[in-house]
Amino acid sequence: MPHPFSHFLLLPPSVVFIIAILTGCVSAERPAGSPAGASISGGKIQLPPADAAAIGRRIWQNECAGTIEGLTSWNAGEDFPSLGIGHFIWYVPGRPGPFEESFPQLIAFMKSRQVPGLPAWLANARGCPWPNRESFLAQQNSPQMRELRQFLANTVSVQTDFIVHRLENALPKMESITHGADRDRLRANFYKVAQSRNGVYALIDYVNFKGEGIKPEERYQGQGWGLRDVLLEMRDTPGGPASVAEFSEAAKRVLQRRVRNSPPDRGESRWLNGWMNRCAGYRSGL
Repeated sequence: MPHPFSHFLLLPPSVVFIIAILTGCVSAERPAGSPAGASISGGKIQLPPADAAAIGRRIWQNECAGTIEGLTSWNAGEDFPSLGIGHFIWYVPGRPGPFEESFPQLIAFMKSRQVPGLPAWLANARGCPWPNRESFLAQQNSPQMRELRQFLANTVSVQTDFIVHRLENALPKMESITHGADRDRLRANFYKVAQSRNGVYALIDYVNFKGEGIKPEERYQGQGWGLRDVLLEMRDTPGGPASVAEFSEAAKRVLQRRVRNSPPDRGESRWLNGWMNRCAGYRSGL
């Protein structure tokens, strides 16, 4: 079962706002340039165990059907395994791909937090030790794989923390490659969605699901599918539940476009129904 984390986090203003929305602990201050109603609070924020656990469980359900077995997966047609509650990508040495490799980032995050129980072989790994999907599946019941699954099952709260940390850094990264009116619209839509608890969940889940959308390699026919693309795809809304609903629909449109633009040999249409269901779930939230 997920272990909710309840330690204090020392966070910059962007994520302080996000977690403050989750907790209901917001001040009357607004960041410069943010739309009315987008409040932030400085200092230490304690993420309530119930909210942390709910986010972790939902992401685990989305990516792994909530199973321990799903914590170590290698999808057919992919050249890499997907590990942990967020299905973090881990490339085989010498075979980098177009998508952001997030599993080594997770391990580095765990090292920085001095997470106990990190297997030595994992801490010292220089890439995925299984060269292909066949060898990965053949080792599903090996001591090494069982150790990996148990470690991932024991650290759900830290993985949730890592995903929240990724959203913490997402807005400045997205703004850095967006200019003019698009930059203003991106920022406004981010804060509109983040005005509600369900919207915060949607932002956290999507940035883990499809990334920030800032890497040139993460494009098909020049069009991306990350969080930046969804925020720019959104039609104008007043904020609150209407913005979460529009975020859900914009995410669907962006992912449908991705499948249309994708190389035929990837067969991405097989995943589309699942992706649509995931995005539809943003309306109902946690």
